[in-house]
Amino acid sequence: MALEVSDFWSWHGKVGRGKYFGIGATLFALKHLIDRVVATAGFGLPWSIFNYWIIGEPGDINDVPISHLKFYATLLTIALPFIWIGLALTLRRLRDIGWPLWLVVCFFIPFLNLFFFLLLSTVPSHEVAPVIPLARGLRGSLDRLIPTSGFGSAVVGVVVTVSFTIGITTLSVYGLGQYGWGLFVGLPFFLGFTSVLIYGYHKPRTIGRCLLVSLLSVALASAAMLAFAIEGIICVAMAAPLGAVVAMFGGTVGFVIQRAPRMAAAHHPSFNAFGAVLVALLLLMFAERVDHPEPALRAVRTSVEINASPEQVWKNVVAFTELPSPREAIFRTGIAYPIRAEITGTGTGAVRRCVFSTGAFVEPIEVWDEPNLLQFGVTAQPPVMQELSPYASVKPPHLEGYLRSRKGQFLLTPLPNGHTLLEGTTWYQNDFWPDRYWGLWSDYIIHRIHQRVLDHVKTLSENPE
Repeated sequence: MALEVSDFWSWHGKVGRGKYFGIGATLFALKHLIDRVVATAGFGLPWSIFNYWIIGEPGDINDVPISHLKFYATLLTIALPFIWIGLALTLRRLRDIGWPLWLVVCFFIPFLNLFFFLLLSTVPSHEVAPVIPLARGLRGSLDRLIPTSGFGSAVVGVVVTVSFTIGITTLSVYGLGQYGWGLFVGLPFFLGFTSVLIYGYHKPRTIGRCLLVSLLSVALASAAMLAFAIEGIICVAMAAPLGAVVAMFGGTVGFVIQRAPRMAAAHHPSFNAFGAVLVALLLLMFAERVDHPEPALRAVRTSVEINASPEQVWKNVVAFTELPSPREAIFRTGIAYPIRAEITGTGTGAVRRCVFSTGAFVEPIEVWDEPNLLQFGVTAQPPVMQELSPYASVKPPHLEGYLRSRKGQFLLTPLPNGHTLLEGTTWYQNDFWPDRYWGLWSDYIIHRIHQRVLDHVKTLSENPE
């Protein structure tokens, strides 16, 4: 595998899978080493492979420390030559395979670009290679097992893929304790990609039908999660939008592979790709387990204006009577909601208990600045929800320990009109990835919890007995 200068800079010509993998893997390892040295020695920041998908905490850019902005700028500068070389190699590899060059956009998609890299590293060149006896035997078996009809091949594709999905999900959730990128991004990609690959085994299918098959695979996988009591209805529903989008992307890649002209003569290249994606998925799940990133500390703030003085509001913040039954639809799904708050003692060191429908938060008071600020930590918390399921009791691991409340506070600000602005804040960590996606759900739920409490405090304060 001779190397030439053009291998690193030229966008023209072709490159084989061996050279593509060798150069790509070497450059990735080199870049990771450089980034780690820059992060740890230059800026005193931790760095792992998962930081390429997780950088910093969510928030406004104006809140980012200047040192971190310099760090990100340094990383971007270092990355530019690697990006150029990566794009050049990827374009030449696509040309060698005979795939559309627009697929180079996959180079920029976080996490999925690793699967794409391994795909390009396994699929042979456009010229059909001789079929070895083992591959010929495998092809003969698959020819018999996979129906030639569109409906039959779709059914086999979906069923086979979902069977793998059940096993991999069980491994991730119960074996590795992971609700990460591999489960919510890698697995849906595998679902859509593999189901379409089998669907188009005998002959190319249309893009519309391929996308339909990829969506059906997600739907059946979701139903299987419920049927085998692996997950409940609400968590499956939350994961479904992300899973559907990623599965359709996987189905699109599968469509590109199955429509290649050489597929009519040799089916085995597509199953090289299947093996690469499966191995990559398992390796990345184990990598997440070994090098697990610390979730960002997120903050959710909700406020309400109350027609009462801070002194009147304060007593209803420290502890409040039982709230009426929830009318919000989200709290009728099993998600925990607040019922009442009680406190033992006064001042710093007092212990507040906020009772939810699934148990109580234990909140030792850290700041007691009456009637301005009540701040507390969290030393214990109940399950985040009671899963909806056809079965009497489903308790997946994520119900406890994956959404962790760290601290909270109530800030009371007097307004010129004699009213009080009451702001409630919760700081928490969400151990689900991608954190940006799951943060949308958790932020919304916590905001609704805040709103329920603040509205109750407002009613008590404006209508004292």
